[in-house]
Amino acid sequence: MCRDAHAYQQTTTQQHAASAEVGVYECEINLKFRLIEEKAIFKDRDQLLELLLEAFTYGNDEYMETLQVDVNTQAMPEVNASPKMRRQLIRLRNSKDIA
Repeated sequence: MCRDAHAYQQTTTQQHAASAEVGVYECEINLKFRLIEEKAIFKDRDQLLELLLEAFTYGNDEYMETLQVDVNTQAMPEVNASPKMRRQLIRLRNSKDIA
């Protein structure tokens, strides 16, 4: 699933880059919800995170109820991004699709 999410993120980023100026942003998401789930799932942190994000994506139902959602984003100086992200930013800005 991580590969699919990464491919989706790349595709989404490329699509949005064509219609908007790109920048580097720091994002923080705090989610709080109640979930009915098997106890065993809570032993594997990666599997738990994947399950929680999937459940939140599907929305409230008889197995999950959202209690709180906070989303904060802030533009950050490009020099604070990793070299890999800066290279991608340069590629996006130099892309013919953006012009």
